[in-house]
Amino acid sequence: MTDRKEFRDLSDPDEARDAIASLDLAPDPEEVPLAEARGRVLAERIDADLDVPGFDRASMDGYAVRARDTFGADETDPAVLELAGTVHAGEEPAVEVGEGQAAEISTGAVMPAGADSVVMVERTDERDDGEAVAVRTAVAPGDHVMLAGADVAAGERALGPGTRLTAREIGLLSALGVESVPVRGEPTVGIVSTGDELVRPGDELDSAAGQIYDVNSYTVAAAVAEAGGDPELYPHAGDDYEEMERVLRTAAEECDLVLSSGSTSASAVDVIYEVIEERGELLVHGVAVKPGKPMLVGRLDVSEPRSDGSEDERSESSGDSAYVGLPGYPVSALTIFRTFVAPAIRQAAGVPEPATATVEARMATEERYGEGRMRMMPVGLTETGDEEDDLLAYVVDKGSGATTSLVEADGVVEVPADTAYVAEGETVEVQLFSPDVRPPTVLGVGEDDPALARLLDALDRPRYLSVGSREGLRRLRDGVPDFAVTSGESGDDRGVEATELGSYERDWGLVVSAGNPEGISGLADLADRDLRFVNRGSDSGLRTSLGDALADLADERGVTRHDLVDAIDGFELAAKAHESPARKVAGGQADAGLGLRATAEKLDLGFVPVGTETVRVLANPDRESKPGVRELAAALDDELDAVLSDLAGFGREP
Repeated sequence: MTDRKEFRDLSDPDEARDAIASLDLAPDPEEVPLAEARGRVLAERIDADLDVPGFDRASMDGYAVRARDTFGADETDPAVLELAGTVHAGEEPAVEVGEGQAAEISTGAVMPAGADSVVMVERTDERDDGEAVAVRTAVAPGDHVMLAGADVAAGERALGPGTRLTAREIGLLSALGVESVPVRGEPTVGIVSTGDELVRPGDELDSAAGQIYDVNSYTVAAAVAEAGGDPELYPHAGDDYEEMERVLRTAAEECDLVLSSGSTSASAVDVIYEVIEERGELLVHGVAVKPGKPMLVGRLDVSEPRSDGSEDERSESSGDSAYVGLPGYPVSALTIFRTFVAPAIRQAAGVPEPATATVEARMATEERYGEGRMRMMPVGLTETGDEEDDLLAYVVDKGSGATTSLVEADGVVEVPADTAYVAEGETVEVQLFSPDVRPPTVLGVGEDDPALARLLDALDRPRYLSVGSREGLRRLRDGVPDFAVTSGESGDDRGVEATELGSYERDWGLVVSAGNPEGISGLADLADRDLRFVNRGSDSGLRTSLGDALADLADERGVTRHDLVDAIDGFELAAKAHESPARKVAGGQADAGLGLRATAEKLDLGFVPVGTETVRVLANPDRESKPGVRELAAALDDELDAVLSDLAGFGREP
């Protein structure tokens, strides 16, 4: 039996944070062109080298005058001044204003010698065919004039270190004539995904061999950029020690921080901790947190060639690169990154934590927990429409390996290790996965249905969780979603207060191979013949319709439903979505699958009709006035007929 490296004593989350804080992630400052400086952070103070403006200038169109020549002027007794000339913006004045004179001037133009104020053009009239101007108001010295240095004076502190450069600051630097600026370096973060099963998106995937697409490289890279780092993707590393060592060492030589995902738990193929211990220093191996227990923190030595051309990492190291090993499951990896690594990257880059990174919400339902380690509980957010208590947080727990949780969860709630449960209605702090996260305009749950999927396209930022009719009704009863979608006639909606927004029908039955080579004619064939069948999940309304039909068949035969179900090969083989059984049939893995006529036609498969079921859209009565629910109701009125006409076997109830 192969020896396995067990986790060391699990570190406290604060110890893991301290270990990461001890790593040096900050790169040297750099000089960047002003055109590329947006979003960067100044490394040094910038003082003005010149006055802004560099000259006394007119702040509006009018006439440059000597203020004392206008004293006493008003609408009934204007001061008439000789017009000495004109001054345009961007040119040196070729005129001087003497006693009793004025010069026409444009906004932004240099004040001519002798003038100390500007009269706006609206308070003047030309006289003597343009040879003079009548001023109908008195002005004081400096009126409507911006003096040199009034904006920024030469030698003045313009911007300080740590300033994040936005359009405003770049505008100021442009006015100062700054061509390039010293900014804090962005930590270069090397990202390495490990595991022989990973395939980069765009490459051919062999699902039969257990291959999956590499989610973490791209997810983590986007999170690094959001935190202020410069992500660098490295080639995928398999579970071979030498290959993993080569990739990690290359990344360490080129980056301030190396992040890997996968190969961190105690497994025969998880060799990455061996690389860190052999080629660096392992500070943390395992953290008392869920999800994310298999987390590593350490340093990787960066070696320089010896004078004889060889390498000896121990004796001639040129330094080290920080290293953090993230869990392999995408949700766990993103959660651990957000909690432990992102703050360190922001600090190294000088980027402050976004003000909107956390929000307060009420727990939608009670959540019990008792594993003795801090839990990073993924939650989704929905707005109730109540101004005083608007946000609800509901747990998104599909397992760490479910990538859909990345978009269904908006953030995490930290539950301390000694907390037994979080009560319904309890106020919690939600750490958002991104400051750009916004709650959906409407939250729905329930049956997976192709007509509904198309209908949702007409809404603004909806979120729909395909949890099945039964679970959808349970959640609607708990008051979490804005609406639920059900199918079948199981009676599970008894006791659920809801407002029906709309309904329609869909044909269901058995999806079979094209041409129906097995000659399947109905449900009886599933029980009487040696056929492979794929069912839907027990929460599916389609599964309920099948159960009701089998109960009727059992009554006809004088047997129990249980006996009939036992005779069907694969009845308990449940697939998640409405197309899943059909795709098993298309792939040759089953002879028949529970499905819809529309699905069979879409996939060019055969269809054996069994019945018709009603799909109903039910609104939470407390949310009917919510804009997203009103938008859904309008879509059902205006768009549903067009959607149904485009799907085989769908239609309005007769």
